[in-house]
Amino acid sequence: MHVFYCDPFAFPLPPQHRFPLAKYRLLRERVLQLPASCGAELVLSPRVARDELLLVHAAAYVDDFVVGRLGAAAMQRIGFPWSPELVERTLRSTGGTVAAVRSACGLAGEAPRHAAVCLAGGTHHARRDAGAGYCVFHDCAVAARVALREGGARRVLIVDTDVHQGDGTAAIFAGDESVFTFSVHGEQNFPASKVDSDLDIALPDRCGDERFLAAIAAGLQQSCAEHQPDLVFHLAGADALAGDRLGRLQVSMAALQRRDELVLAAAAALGARVVTVMGGGYGRDLAATVAAQLHSVVATLGYERRLGEAGTGAGAACRVRPW
Repeated sequence: MHVFYCDPFAFPLPPQHRFPLAKYRLLRERVLQLPASCGAELVLSPRVARDELLLVHAAAYVDDFVVGRLGAAAMQRIGFPWSPELVERTLRSTGGTVAAVRSACGLAGEAPRHAAVCLAGGTHHARRDAGAGYCVFHDCAVAARVALREGGARRVLIVDTDVHQGDGTAAIFAGDESVFTFSVHGEQNFPASKVDSDLDIALPDRCGDERFLAAIAAGLQQSCAEHQPDLVFHLAGADALAGDRLGRLQVSMAALQRRDELVLAAAAALGARVVTVMGGGYGRDLAATVAAQLHSVVATLGYERRLGEAGTGAGAACRVRPW
């Protein structure tokens, strides 16, 4: 299974900035340590193409960001200082998710691989003509539109279990019947102004494991029954984890791991392709954040192996052993 990475393309940040840039390198290093039997094939993320970005974003916004013409207020909403290195990293991060969907859906001149991972992505606050909350371009939205345009999917489900609501996702796909948006998030957390997804489940601070998992299970049942997706994106944020600086839901590592299993089991029941992206994770204990996101990678690797053993198609996927 292809696992796309872009951490060599670092960018400068002010001292004490809370964005965990080192997380991505540490995660790739952990993936490199996995046994060969796991089947992870690390691939450097390509740049996203301009025409792919324009499937989602306004041309003026794309071009102004790339050449550094966005104003100070726009960059402040994004949360990063502009630099050429940030542009390169952003194009690579978005390109990694596009490449992952092409790999999973067989759009890259190879046989479909059932699943793929981007070790970045999940930039769900980006909208058509603006960025926010460390998100410049919306990688999953761009990749979903590529899959729909190129025949890799007919119905897409975006499952967002990052602790922050996917307001950009909801805004981009409002009224688009080919994409169902489902977000489980902290009710009182960023963004202050939410945008209605197709299905939102808002949770109180310190909700704990049982309520978190019940929300995910119920939401998956409803969204899969209503939409019957053949491609599922999982924004597997680690920021619900207890101790995260921006999370507040106080969910255990075991519950995050169970979350991964619930999402993948729901996709398997439909024989859907899966693309997993990392989303947020801002723990004071960076090793715990990396461990949570490594599980999301390993679980997706297991999904690829099981569907590969069972064969393609929904009927074969239903014979996959439960997680």
